[in-house]
Amino acid sequence: MFDYEPDYLVHPGEILEEHLSCRSMTKTELARRSGLSVKHISQIINCKASISPETAILFEKVLDVAADIWTNLQTLYDLRLARQNERRRLAADSEWARDFPIAALVKRGHIAQTRDVADRVASLLRFFGVPRVEIWEEQYKDKRLAVSYRQSSAFRSSKESVAAWLRVGELMAENISTQRYDRGSFRESLRQIRTLTRENPDVFEPRMRELCQASGVALIFVSELPKTRLFGATRWLTSDKVLIMQSLRRKSDDYFWFTFFHEAGHILLHGKKDVYIDEKDMGTNEKEEEANRFASNALIPEATYRAFLRRKRFYKEDVIAFAEQMEIAPGIVVGRLQHGGHIPHSWHNDLKRTFELTESSKAEANHAEYPEGA
Repeated sequence: MFDYEPDYLVHPGEILEEHLSCRSMTKTELARRSGLSVKHISQIINCKASISPETAILFEKVLDVAADIWTNLQTLYDLRLARQNERRRLAADSEWARDFPIAALVKRGHIAQTRDVADRVASLLRFFGVPRVEIWEEQYKDKRLAVSYRQSSAFRSSKESVAAWLRVGELMAENISTQRYDRGSFRESLRQIRTLTRENPDVFEPRMRELCQASGVALIFVSELPKTRLFGATRWLTSDKVLIMQSLRRKSDDYFWFTFFHEAGHILLHGKKDVYIDEKDMGTNEKEEEANRFASNALIPEATYRAFLRRKRFYKEDVIAFAEQMEIAPGIVVGRLQHGGHIPHSWHNDLKRTFELTESSKAEANHAEYPEGA
């Protein structure tokens, strides 16, 4: 149940010295019997030289102590020495760890709770799957996320919190088996998913996952971490597997469905190298505008929507009738009208449904949270 990690080191040379004392054998005699120099024996005893496998075999023959005992003692000493040096390096990196949402990661079970600075840094590095801070800088900050951060000068979320949120999704996706990504199959999946917008979460959520997985897409719902303002993200994990993450920052169904189709737009329209992060109030660029247009048209075709606007009747019964015509949830129509300024944001909100994130399957996704209930 417990790991024993002494805070002291015992060099095998100290054991050798005790063994020689018990046998009343001098260093000179050991050197003569083993064919080693007295200087080399003294260096081992004074912890300045290691016991090599070859030396261990010599000691086995002279002292009748198995060679693997000496090599195991040396290996254990070397490992503990390395761990002590590593702890000093980890403690020196404590400043780096302070920018991450440690408390939230502990609460969700992603890293262990500890007051020890070195252990905290080590746990965080294990979570990211890297051994050193400088490697994290290269893998998770400079290469993987730099493009996304440059997309907008208005990006306000903590980069460290975003990196941690994306890592949660990456770890969850490892447990999701998908087919090889197929563009045509994914387009067909989107057509079928659109028909689910009027269903309850217990119906649409598993079906969405199933359709996405069959197309090479891992769909994950995981709530935000502190200091983030994220709606969703899209990233390619391999050339044949892509990840869509949604946070349900805004819990209404218009935001939920628009975010999903927005992320799907990134998959179909844009390259595999970038990480696309969609944040509240983040300025737009060409790719974000393209993903917005894709989502809008996927849910309500532009020509049909313009025809509806020309009627200039947006009472509740009109919205419901148009939603029935489009075979989509009325909340989506309400959100589109509000966003376009055609109705006040106070109108028809009772037509929207609210989705909640709950910890519904801890064993499946390490405290992942999914939409459940409307």
